Amino acid sequence: MDELAAGGLDAVCLAPGSRSTPLTAAFDAHPDVTVYSHIDERAAAFFALGRSRRTGSPTALVCTSGTAAANFHPAVIEADHGRVPLVVLTADRPAELAASGANQTIDQTGLYSDSVRWFADLPEPAPEDRRLRSVRTTVARALSTSTGTPPGPVHLNCSFAKPLDPDPNAEPIDDERLESLLAQSRDGPYVRTTNGTQTADRGTIDSIATALEAAERPLLVAGPADPTVVDDSTDWQETLVDIAEAIQAPLLADPLSDVRFGSAATSATVCGGYDAYVEELPAPDCVLRIGDAPTSKTLRHTLRDASCRQFLVDPAGSWREATFTATDLVETDPRHLIDGLADRLVETDRGNDRTQNQPRDERDAWLETFVHAEQVVDEQIAAATETLESDPVEGSVLRTVLERTPDPATVFVSNSMPIRDADLFGRPRDADLTVLANRGASGIDGIVSSALGAGRATSDPLTLVTGDLALYHDSNGLLALSRCDVEATIVVVHNDGGGIFHNLPIEAHDPPFTAQFKTPHGLDFSALAQLYDFEYDETSAAGFESTYRAARESDGTHLVAVHVDAESSHRRREDLVERIAQDCRT
Repeated sequence: MDELAAGGLDAVCLAPGSRSTPLTAAFDAHPDVTVYSHIDERAAAFFALGRSRRTGSPTALVCTSGTAAANFHPAVIEADHGRVPLVVLTADRPAELAASGANQTIDQTGLYSDSVRWFADLPEPAPEDRRLRSVRTTVARALSTSTGTPPGPVHLNCSFAKPLDPDPNAEPIDDERLESLLAQSRDGPYVRTTNGTQTADRGTIDSIATALEAAERPLLVAGPADPTVVDDSTDWQETLVDIAEAIQAPLLADPLSDVRFGSAATSATVCGGYDAYVEELPAPDCVLRIGDAPTSKTLRHTLRDASCRQFLVDPAGSWREATFTATDLVETDPRHLIDGLADRLVETDRGNDRTQNQPRDERDAWLETFVHAEQVVDEQIAAATETLESDPVEGSVLRTVLERTPDPATVFVSNSMPIRDADLFGRPRDADLTVLANRGASGIDGIVSSALGAGRATSDPLTLVTGDLALYHDSNGLLALSRCDVEATIVVVHNDGGGIFHNLPIEAHDPPFTAQFKTPHGLDFSALAQLYDFEYDETSAAGFESTYRAARESDGTHLVAVHVDAESSHRRREDLVERIAQDCRT
């Protein structure tokens, strides 16, 4: 615990258990580590995940042996795919009990397989110099690995033999000897690891810049961003916008990209409604992509069908492009690349006369096409909100949250339809909104816990927008409101089942559609308010804005249930997208 704290770890999520007693007692006693107590291991793991996603720095997890450790696995998978740093500490039985049928004993060696960046078995505790040096070195390396390139979870398996709690009959270690053992820490971590940064050479930067300069229809795509440290003050978003403006390139900004919301979003180049119209526009002839694959399926398909040079930028050199159409994988820190491109493109643009840059007129028309399309989206979404009483559409909930939430704030969005509606209905806005989602493996498990963990990481107000199935799936996570001192405005889009399945061809086949895919449950979530002691409100899509404002401005946690009909809302969404596409065609 001392080594983790020396390396900068400042929080841990603990789940109760006997075999983990030494870990729990040590964390509980450490003055530099904040302890969050959880009863449910899965909720604990997702809470830690959400906190680490919001801060960009690792949170620790502790559990006892057996199935408790298995319940961490879904969050570990999400952390792996979402590049979220975690330090997982699982307590284990001593080696002699392996394969013996001993109670609560499973094989925990490599339990999470390749979902972790690193795995190590720690030696059983003993007051020996070499063993303690080994422990400090291993723990320091694990913590560093969790924040490497790419960041992600690490797993330390910790075997303990009984007695697990202080033994009054044990022979005490001499004070001088104990002080010598514990003083093995150095100034900071026992082992300092310097993580290198992949940077593009001048030739690579010039090659990309030349391709973008020569293009008549250049396109920049900012996908979901990897977690970064909260106090990161770099202004790469503004620099990226400078590049877009210099070459007249539309910048398609995912709601999770850190570009759609903030001061950079005021640029006419920043587009947020492309999911409804991008297939209707001419294809790009050069694409620069940063971040993970876009949320928008329409955009992914457009990029798939674009027969042009596409630069896929990733600091870890991973292939995060499932349509397999990118032509260049650029293994570099995106921020370094953006700075290098700005030096070349922005300064060149300032020094050039328009008549000397032949593609410029074509690029003006290209950008204007997107500017017009964004105006169409604004107009059509505004018109749709005027008819919510008669024609409700679920996406209006995300529009209101992302437009009306005061800044600064953290907004956590569930998978399934909420994140898709955030993509279509969340308009670019000059506001300090940190919009997060679990898009690594994109499950609906652990959404509540992840959001509450993210909310606990800062003093910013928290809004969670989730579907009813995701809320039900992780209702255990609501206990963190009181146990971990979190407040939130929780918005549940209640369409009584899996509304997203109306997007699939199976909708036309009933049975089995309703019973096996839509799965209506008929649950009334008002009982959760009594169980977990928070306020509860129900509203329609038409009345949501005023209800949300009142809940947000009140003290304590509020759950606002917005009742909509999934099928009619889906038809309304289809009609809205078609009208936007039609207007963009003309």
